[in-house]
Formats: sequence, C-alpha cells, structure tokens
Amino acid sequence: MQATVTQTLTVEQAAQQRRSIRKYRSGPIPHADLERILDVARRAPSAFNVQPWYFVVIQNPELKNQLMQASYNQAQVGNAPAVIALVTDVDRVLESPEAISHPSWGDEGRAKTRATVENLFAGQTFEQRNAWANAQSNIAFGWLLLAAESLGYGTSPMLGFDGAKVKALLELPQSVQITALMPLGKAAESGLSPHRHALERIVTWK
Repeated sequence: MQATVTQTLTVEQAAQQRRSIRKYRSGPIPHADLERILDVARRAPSAFNVQPWYFVVIQNPELKNQLMQASYNQAQVGNAPAVIALVTDVDRVLESPEAISHPSWGDEGRAKTRATVENLFAGQTFEQRNAWANAQSNIAFGWLLLAAESLGYGTSPMLGFDGAKVKALLELPQSVQITALMPLGKAAESGLSPHRHALERIVTWK
C-alpha cells in the first residue's frame, strides 16, 4: 500500500522554493496525495463563487504520451507520473447555478443565485464569458501549484498545447476551455532558481 507523503510546507515556504520542473522520477503518486492537492485547489475563491473549473487527472502512460504530442512534444508531459488538466466550463455553471448557493441561504438564496449567474453571463459572447471564467480558474491553478509544492512535488505550469487536441484526447466538449496543464511528480532535477521582480518594482504604497 502506498504511503502518503508527510512533508508539508507553509504557503510562504512553498512559494519560496517552487521551481518549474521538467524531469521527474518514475513511480506512481499515492492517490491520497493527489486528493490532498486537489482538495486544496477546489477551495480557491472565485467571483460570485462561480467555481467554473474541474480537474482531469491523467496517469495512463499511453494517454500521457498522446497528450505530450498534443503539447508540442514537451517531454515533461510524458515523463511526469501524472498530469492535471484544469478545465473551465461555463455551461456546467449555467446548468446548475444553485449548486454554488450557500446552504444556509435556503430556497430564496438559491433563486437569487440563479438570477445572479444568469445576469452575469447574459449578453456576453461565448468568447467573453469563457475569458471571464478562465480568469477565475487561474486562481485555482495558483492554489494547485502551491498545494503540490507543499507536499514535496514538482510541477510545471503549461500553456503550450493544442487545446482542441487535448479536448479530443480527454473526450471533453468543445465548449470547455483547457486553462492549463500541470505535470506533477517527484523532481529529478533541481530546476532553475526563480528570478522575480523585487517588491520595489511592483508595489506602490499610497
């Protein structure tokens, strides 16, 4: 039976030591660890609590190889033990907007939530609503990266892929958007040290 990784880091520690990893050790990731990482990511905030995301976890070697080809043959997709696809789906939100209503609000709250969601997307084009929802999903993606790092896993955030091909491989409807792919596993390299702007460059105090 696979043991769950016990290493945990604070948010600050995970952010400080995170690297983009493109080479991974072989061997499966314990299912309990994957659930812990995804459980953190699902708790990410979103405007109006719409939560327009869901996750597809790819571990099948053949499917990962096909996914690598759809990702312009980037090797990390094929050699990572798992790849998580973050999917944005506005239709799922519109099908059951009551699902995002807080339980304490009751029937009246559920009705108000439905009206809010329908008004939010009313009059928007397909591209506009997907762009708005995709921005929300990227919040969850940030949480996903830090959650993986906190348990000692390397990751590589990816936008370099053919979205249509990825959707076909994962048997997803054309209406969804693949927000990002995240290869995941134990790092087999140290990765390049991060080079980020200093606070003085990016913060203005008023």
